[in-house]
Amino acid sequence: MTPDELREVALSLGMPAFTGKQMAQWLYQRHVRSIDEMTNLSKANRERLALEYCVGAMEPIDCQRSVDGTIKYLFPARCFPVGRDSVATNSTRFVETVFIPDGERATLCVSSQVGCKMNCLFCQTGKQGFEGNLTAGDILNQIYALPEAERLTNIVFMGQGEPMDNLDAVLRATEILTAPWGWGWSPKRITVSSVGIPRKLERFLKESECHLAISLHSPLHEQRAQLMPAEKAMPAKEVIALLAAQDFTHQRRISFEYIMFGGLNDSRQHAQAVVDLLQPLDKAIGGKWDSQLRVNLIRFHQIPDVDLPAADEHRMEQFRDYLCQHGITTTIRASRGQDIYAACGLLTTDKKKALAEGRKAGNGKS
Repeated sequence: MTPDELREVALSLGMPAFTGKQMAQWLYQRHVRSIDEMTNLSKANRERLALEYCVGAMEPIDCQRSVDGTIKYLFPARCFPVGRDSVATNSTRFVETVFIPDGERATLCVSSQVGCKMNCLFCQTGKQGFEGNLTAGDILNQIYALPEAERLTNIVFMGQGEPMDNLDAVLRATEILTAPWGWGWSPKRITVSSVGIPRKLERFLKESECHLAISLHSPLHEQRAQLMPAEKAMPAKEVIALLAAQDFTHQRRISFEYIMFGGLNDSRQHAQAVVDLLQPLDKAIGGKWDSQLRVNLIRFHQIPDVDLPAADEHRMEQFRDYLCQHGITTTIRASRGQDIYAACGLLTTDKKKALAEGRKAGNGKS
């Protein structure tokens, strides 16, 4: 809730209006886990508040730890708002959150949906189908209830789901993270990814100052459509045109995520096609690739039942060097958490299977 909404809560329960501001401070600056910790509210007001509301923080129910320090957490998910005096969850719905430490930098990859509608070929989450949008509270809970929350320097909305497909909740979550009355983060510490949903993307660019990452993965229309069915309705060429029409006088960074598959999208011809595809953006920003635009090349890690080969290191370096030589700032993203399969969707899939098998075994006994 925003301070204005918390103020309305206070007034509805017969409390002074300023109690809403006090609650916001306890929630977003002191990160309390219970209403009883809000000690500058009278005991009577805390009791009255606790009858109707709860903080709503839910601890992770499982985790996997990598030898490189990466930790994948599994959180319960409500998907849709439940009664305001309840924290009941559907035990078959979960989301993954990945904590990635790197020296002084610590990034958290958060989810925005349970499952995903986009059904990208290379993504395990897409194989689960779509189960629901996370509430803003469930998005924030991945940060709020994270054991390492105080260490975070960056947040990326690159976990399960398509953020633009749940834009209202994503915008509310990022507002609370960046507002002076909230967590007070700079928008430059937050990156939101998307396959590119034009109307939602345009709204995001107008209403948020957070960085943007576009999932590209191929510059060729037919091939991208095979990898990402969303290309059929949302062609990358149209997404680039929309971005090129935006005001680039501010400091928002736009990046393009490009998973490299061996013998599929890693050729010199693909690199040339990326340069051609991004040409309108080059003109729009006046060649300021270093500060505002970049391409991130990503190694592919195998997921079950998907026959896609990973590109070798030499091909990735050649691809990177070609783009850099043509003025496009390009990096190869370091792989993290390989031993725990840190790519989204695998832990939730395993958890759902285990629950289904447990229910089946229970039914068999009865």
